[in-house]
Amino acid sequence: MDKIPMTRSGYAALERELGELKSKERPAIIRQIAEAREHGDLSENAEYHAAREKQGFIEGRIKELESILSRAEQIDPAKLSGSVKFGAIVHLVDEDTEEERTYQIVGEAEANIESGLLNIRSPLARALIGKDVGDSVEVATPGGQRSYEILAIRYE
Repeated sequence: MDKIPMTRSGYAALERELGELKSKERPAIIRQIAEAREHGDLSENAEYHAAREKQGFIEGRIKELESILSRAEQIDPAKLSGSVKFGAIVHLVDEDTEEERTYQIVGEAEANIESGLLNIRSPLARALIGKDVGDSVEVATPGGQRSYEILAIRYE
């Protein structure tokens, strides 16, 4: 099995989600299923079917998280420095619009573009890897070719 690169904070967030699912969500859905069963005929019981569907989702997510966490390779970005690599926090400027953005390059399981967590497998992250402050990168995006300049790189 392949190792999954992950920051310590990303690993901790997934552990918290797993704990929440196991300690709160799973018992709550079991109670909901039991209550829905008490209402009689299960074939026409919408509450029962909704609860069972939610239970399937929760159990699937628990298995997914357990698999990810078992294969996770935690990388501490604070021990790194230099050019852009996994865990780097990169401050960029769009050379066309002058809009500045900051992203941290993280593993696939913890990526969330709205929170500035950029998937290492994304085109932008792949273009940034190995670059230094002052370098420009060209990235093909769904909206066309974009050009970014690296303003700063830090590791925390």
